[in-house]
Amino acid sequence: MGRLDNRVAVVTGSGRGIGAEVAKALGREGAKVVVNDIGASLEGGGQDTSPADEVVAAIKDAGGDAVANYDSVADYDAAENIIKTALDSFGDLDILINVAGNLRDRMIFNMNKEEWDAVIAVHLNGTFNTTKYASIHWRTERKGHYRLINFTSGSGLHGAAGQPNYAAAKMGIVGLTYSCANALERYGVTSNCIAPGAATRMTDSVPDDRRRSG
Repeated sequence: MGRLDNRVAVVTGSGRGIGAEVAKALGREGAKVVVNDIGASLEGGGQDTSPADEVVAAIKDAGGDAVANYDSVADYDAAENIIKTALDSFGDLDILINVAGNLRDRMIFNMNKEEWDAVIAVHLNGTFNTTKYASIHWRTERKGHYRLINFTSGSGLHGAAGQPNYAAAKMGIVGLTYSCANALERYGVTSNCIAPGAATRMTDSVPDDRRRSG
């Protein structure tokens, strides 16, 4: 018996890195998992179904249950389909974990509008998009014990110099998380954000002179 038996979870950006490990951990604990990943490059370009498919296969090989979804969290309408995938495949949604992200690093005086918008679209808008549709389901069902977990970052909490877009988005997620905690508690939803530290392809892209110690 797992701690999450019969619970249904959506994990965005779970084809690689921390998101993939979160999805696998949920599967090991008995949750039915929607592995959402567009399969884009670190900068957010392109699409590849194989990262999500590989995580689904790993969960199933370990005895769990999972399905893949390839929609972009940055697309407001497509985000509804991410949540709908959980409802159509498993009949419910108990847990939403927003991990999806991208990077367009540049000092503020060099950053252009496209680089700013691209990161805000995935991190901040993407977290809003999926949360909006999940909250509609939770408000309708009102069965309680729902979990919303959003990913922030030390870059946002401390204001990384070469990541003004990423830092702004990550601090925006903190405010959104607090707002959701206050708004959704009455429907049985807890809303939290975490700032994990791990070596991923994102951290590998950050120059050594911009890394914070600790």
